[in-house]
Amino acid sequence: MVSDKTALAQTAQLFKVLGHESRLWLLELIGQESQTVGALVEATGMSQPLVSQHLRVLKQAGLARSERRGKEVEYQLADHHVAHVIADAIAHTQETGPTVPQRAAEGASR
Repeated sequence: MVSDKTALAQTAQLFKVLGHESRLWLLELIGQESQTVGALVEATGMSQPLVSQHLRVLKQAGLARSERRGKEVEYQLADHHVAHVIADAIAHTQETGPTVPQRAAEGASR
């Protein structure tokens, strides 16, 4: 069990960054291949300023990195460990049986 409060705080911050559906979507896309902001706007239907804002948050968290290629900037996944965290979380939410909130409520009523 982790007892280091710094590690717990850093982990909570990571989950805060990952706690937005749009950022998860962007991470999934740039995890598949490098993408420009324009390509991400097209793929997601989000506005360019919104995509750029989310990418900035992901870069600050160390989850995405950018590389200039001529006039374009391409974004890619900087930390492949996070891809596994996201994949595991998605798999967890797709499991059959009671949802996490239902299990929590059942546990509280016992």
